[in-house]
Amino acid sequence: MSFQDEPGIIRWRLHLRAPVERVYQTLSTDAGRASFWAESAVETNGIIHFIFPNGYTWDAKIVQASAPHLYAVQYIDNSIATFSLAEDGQGGTDLTLTDKGVPEQYRAEVIAGWVSVLLALKAAVDFNVDLRTHDPNRHWDHGYAEN
Repeated sequence: MSFQDEPGIIRWRLHLRAPVERVYQTLSTDAGRASFWAESAVETNGIIHFIFPNGYTWDAKIVQASAPHLYAVQYIDNSIATFSLAEDGQGGTDLTLTDKGVPEQYRAEVIAGWVSVLLALKAAVDFNVDLRTHDPNRHWDHGYAEN
């Protein structure tokens, strides 16, 4: 078995202490997404307008929102990022992120980027902590592990 060996697909799993409903709410609300994913991520009419620390913006179409177990968006370069949430049997959540359609030339960066996003999600929902600096001079483009 190889690590991340499916062409065009990135897949990560994450265990969270928080219940499925809390994780889903964090993914599916403006305030929730802004707590871990982007400086701003406001949804209007099924489109999330992301603003990232480096000033980059992306309008992501919500592809599927099936509370509390599935949330999917058409993400950067039109890949489809799907968050599948399952109860862990102990009050927590097993999350599987699948990002399909990632261009090969961006694959390594996107693999690392999702680790940054997912660990920021874990910090936000499990510990109510924001790991990001929110400093426009310290972001991904400058070699910082900031999403």
